[in-house]
Amino acid sequence: MRIAYLLILLLGVFPGFSQTCPNPGQNASTAFPVCGTSVFIQNTVSICSGQLLPSPRCRQDQVGDTNPYWYKFTCFTAGTLGFLISPKDLNDDYDWEIYDVTGKNPNDVYTDGSLVISSNWSGEKGLTGASSAGRDIYVCGGPGKALYSQMVTLVVGHDYLLMVSHFTQSQSGYNLEFKGGTAIITDPAPPKLKKADAGCGGDKIRVSLSKKMKCSSISANGSEFTLTPSVGVNVVSVTGIGCSSRFDTDSLELVLDNALPPGNYSLVIKNGGDGNTIVDNCNVGIPVGEVLPLLIIPRAPTPMDSLVPVTCGPSELKLVFKKPMLCSSIAANGSDFSINGSYAVAVTAAAGTCNSGLSREILLKFDKPLQRKGNFVLTLKRGSDGNTVFDECNEETPVGSTLSFSVKDTVNADFSYEIFFGCQVDSVAFTHNGNNEVNVWDWDLDENLSASIRNPEVGYKQFTTKNVLLYVDNGFCADSSRQEVVLDNFLQADFDVPVDNCPLEPIPFTNNSKGKIADHEWSFDDGNAARTVSPSHTYSRPVRFKTYTVQYTVTDIYGCKSTDRKTINVYPSCIIDLPNAFTPNGDNINDVFYPLNAIKAEALDFKVYNRWGQLMFMSDNWKKGWNGRYKDVVQPGGIYVWTLRYTDRDTKKQLQRKGTVLLSN
Repeated sequence: MRIAYLLILLLGVFPGFSQTCPNPGQNASTAFPVCGTSVFIQNTVSICSGQLLPSPRCRQDQVGDTNPYWYKFTCFTAGTLGFLISPKDLNDDYDWEIYDVTGKNPNDVYTDGSLVISSNWSGEKGLTGASSAGRDIYVCGGPGKALYSQMVTLVVGHDYLLMVSHFTQSQSGYNLEFKGGTAIITDPAPPKLKKADAGCGGDKIRVSLSKKMKCSSISANGSEFTLTPSVGVNVVSVTGIGCSSRFDTDSLELVLDNALPPGNYSLVIKNGGDGNTIVDNCNVGIPVGEVLPLLIIPRAPTPMDSLVPVTCGPSELKLVFKKPMLCSSIAANGSDFSINGSYAVAVTAAAGTCNSGLSREILLKFDKPLQRKGNFVLTLKRGSDGNTVFDECNEETPVGSTLSFSVKDTVNADFSYEIFFGCQVDSVAFTHNGNNEVNVWDWDLDENLSASIRNPEVGYKQFTTKNVLLYVDNGFCADSSRQEVVLDNFLQADFDVPVDNCPLEPIPFTNNSKGKIADHEWSFDDGNAARTVSPSHTYSRPVRFKTYTVQYTVTDIYGCKSTDRKTINVYPSCIIDLPNAFTPNGDNINDVFYPLNAIKAEALDFKVYNRWGQLMFMSDNWKKGWNGRYKDVVQPGGIYVWTLRYTDRDTKKQLQRKGTVLLSN
């Protein structure tokens, strides 16, 4: 199947990949609306050249809408979509693909492969579709591929397109029937007449419908409508708006044989010459006898109706009319309008949002934004074009028509603050001026703190930079402001000192404290003290190993204090030596063999061997000695050999020693 398709490409069925299926229903933008309760019968298929379609799941194939027909529908109840395509000639090969086009231009299907939600490009002939018999959501091209795909799940409110491609080059048609799934694609809302209004001359009536209705069900001679009281005026023709390029419409234009005089009327629907009213895509008709009120008012100028509510600091104004106004009557320089009020402001431009030369609103531009409080009056006058503005009936809105509006001052959310530094909590007082009638304050004060008063005061326990946001509002204008509040009084005492130390040698104490420190207090636990930043201190020789607790207290510029304590060891001697015997018998006396006083030994390497040269123990930590065991087995008493290598901390010389030790059990 795909080989034949490539031949079609070479023969130019898709020249330049441009749209060459112009008939309604044969391209995505003119898709047939379908209903889940009806069988759609396509008696014949027109031969035409379609387009290549991006189908990411089948990108190895060149897929396209050959001799296509497109169908559109909306999901009203979520569920699975089941359908059946029954060729009138079972030797025909039909393919199909489904797209979710919610919020998209229908023509996006020709470029955006992500819209594809299900497909079947099987090279087999006969019945195809989506049913419980399908195993895969996507079936790509080729012989032997399944003709049924798995049913895809539809989402409520989403819009979909189904493309049916007739790969076989014949004109035989097919039936399309939706069945087997749980999704509802039939609009449950009954069709109704929605609204009617008359044109300027009273000889045309515009009718809005509650939903899209079949253009083919509209009788061109207007036989579905009557007027009461008749006053001798009849509907002579009806046109569906947009029916020249679509299959359905929700707007009608009724033409009368005479103009209706002013008064109240009823527009009544009945079965027309075709035997029905107007029906929707599920062939449900508007009920016979349904009535719409119709008011024909004497022709009169259309007043300026209202203004779209102005916002803060407006630089433009939107004027609304009840009837469409002629865009050609609007002076582009804004000279049809003037503004008087609390202070001077001028209209510099005016334009309608025009459709077919008509607009129900006019947008006026100011020479400056209105940022100060004031009351104003908008007045209509004859502009540089010699007139005010005209409605669709060519009636001129009178000179002097006015509308009033007011604005309030713009607001400023800038704020100030004062910090009161503390030792445990910093207090910050925030202040806003409250000018221009501000009555809403919304503070985001960091640390999950907030406030809704004008001048809050808050306590912070974390001494860091705070990101503070204020939003203010006066019911008309709003503003926000953000500032960083730096709480830089964090205080922490900290210092470094060697843990093991020699007697009669200066010991350095390195200060690592943080904060705005004004004073340092050191206590060395031997009756001595210091008040310098990073002092050194010498301890006397103890009789035996001794531990001292050094206390360091800092005081910052706010009088707050922080203290750190560390213990250090001072040894009677720093001369490295090793005992010549040890007794690892568990009495806690001379149980471990290690270098003594190796305080200044850096890069230490200590090893113990037995008499056969087998390594019994090794360590790079002089405090970690040998307990007389090897692999947790007590070793026999006797002579053992040790080696010691290290670098002297003071001289940086590398030293090596060796000797023997007696292990006594």
